Amino acid sequence: MTAAVPPPRSAPGLLDVRRLSRAEGEEWLHGLLWRAGDGWRMISSAVLGGGIGERSWVLNAQVSHGYTRTDPDRHLAELALDAGVRGPGVGLMTAADVRAYGHARDGGVEAVATAGLGVRGWAASPAEGTATAARPGTVNIVVALPVALTDAALVNAVATATEAKVQALLAAGYDCSGTPTDAVCVAARSPAADDEVHAFAGPRSLWGARVARAVHRAVHTAARAGRP
Repeated sequence: MTAAVPPPRSAPGLLDVRRLSRAEGEEWLHGLLWRAGDGWRMISSAVLGGGIGERSWVLNAQVSHGYTRTDPDRHLAELALDAGVRGPGVGLMTAADVRAYGHARDGGVEAVATAGLGVRGWAASPAEGTATAARPGTVNIVVALPVALTDAALVNAVATATEAKVQALLAAGYDCSGTPTDAVCVAARSPAADDEVHAFAGPRSLWGARVARAVHRAVHTAARAGRP
């Protein structure tokens, strides 16, 4: 007999992003803001709000292709304040036009991706690495799950999202695994007293499979939109 899977806590539009615009000099730049609110634990490689912890918003901000600031964390914090968000959050940065984002849903999981693929390549390269980040080109991925995950499962979800990203780029016709500055943020619900906390998020687990499919579709959409 097959066990029934209890429905997760969810709501329509789990990962609803709002478009932002700002002028810098003579250039119009854009952003995507997700006001997640309370009750979220996020894991991220972002320069602002990275690591694992309680976070209440995610900002994906476009910057100019000639970006030269050496304090991107402070810059993102300033942009977040200008957008009207307060408290701990995650700040992502890209030179891509974030208005051409991909958004996908699968079984309660949602993913939003932006893709700037002008500077791309394979992760394993004979070139020597650098101590500082490369200029932002960037595939940025934000994933939201309506369930709670352990710390290990959050890490597992990042790996799953990254694998799905590479699969999507190949399917979109790009011969690369990404860019030197790709970033990811996975958000899961903070567990309440009676909530199940899921321990697995690999691509063949229940929730990991949903993450993989949602990220694949979101990245594929964004990558195709960014093709010349």
